Amino acid sequence: MDVNLFDFELPEALIAQTPLIERTGSRLLALNKETGEIGHCRFEELADFLRPGDLLVVNDTRVIPARLYGYKSDTGAKAELLLLKALGDDRWEALAKPGKRLKRGAVLHFGDNREQPLLQAVIEEEGEMGARIIRFGYDGIFNEILDKLGEMPLPPYIKEQLTDKERYQTVYAKHEGSAAAPTAGLHFTEEFLDRLRAKGVGVAALTLHVGLGTFRPVSVETVEGHQMHAEYFELSGETADQINAARAAGGRIVAVGTTSARTLETAARICQDETGGTGPIRACSGWTDIFIYPGVPVLLVNALVTNFHLPKSTLVMLVSALAGREHVMEAYRQAVAERYRFFSFGDAMFIY
Repeated sequence: MDVNLFDFELPEALIAQTPLIERTGSRLLALNKETGEIGHCRFEELADFLRPGDLLVVNDTRVIPARLYGYKSDTGAKAELLLLKALGDDRWEALAKPGKRLKRGAVLHFGDNREQPLLQAVIEEEGEMGARIIRFGYDGIFNEILDKLGEMPLPPYIKEQLTDKERYQTVYAKHEGSAAAPTAGLHFTEEFLDRLRAKGVGVAALTLHVGLGTFRPVSVETVEGHQMHAEYFELSGETADQINAARAAGGRIVAVGTTSARTLETAARICQDETGGTGPIRACSGWTDIFIYPGVPVLLVNALVTNFHLPKSTLVMLVSALAGREHVMEAYRQAVAERYRFFSFGDAMFIY
């Protein structure tokens, strides 16, 4: 399948450029995946689309201050790391800038004291697209040092300073490990979740630590040629029980964000029965590189809350697998015409 089938014009003015929009201030485009019918409303009206017995599944990952600014120990030249994945033994997968100058063996220092830097990093391996394997050296507790030196890894199109770090966390963020927020969840408040619970909508949590797999661009000509980068996930026995109970009662499984959707679809494949159908979901964890696009069956997710994504991205392809490419492209055409805000602090879409 040609990647260009998922292309569209995105005016620069629609890219969300400020993190200061209130959680409750977003718009919502509602897309019926069966009929293609499109509605325009406020995000709070999502409650009108959800029914008692539906189960909202959120990603409770927590963003770490993963962006580090430092310098090369030998030349003093500026360097930047974005931590993506903890590998154990103080080794991390990271994106490095400037990639051309940060080769294997390079030593980076972080902290104001150049004689005794708080943190040192040695580049052990080089990968594609600026990826590096880093080994850190330090005295003390790594998470405390990272909290002191690191910055929240806001997307580059966010120009304003984020004074409240919690604004780039979901209200249910719990387990640290992400290099980016699962942004569909940024729309929710505790009050809105309580309102949904009072209506009879269940809320369950899983964890997927957002890394390179979520935002790595598609650089091949055909969809099938793209390889996703593995990300760590956990789905607990409690959440599995909630999913099974909702399905048995006829409720819909509503994923909040593409990261939740990918985790649910991973679990569905782990729990397939002998006929290829989705059996009871059970607790599972591990690494997933699942790539969902039109033609790949969606086994477990019935509905999806998501933001608006980049043209030709894997996220647009996942959304198209759920609702159909033509329906999604029409929805995106209307979103552009109606000047919906795209990306992390933008507006939302509900596919049902």
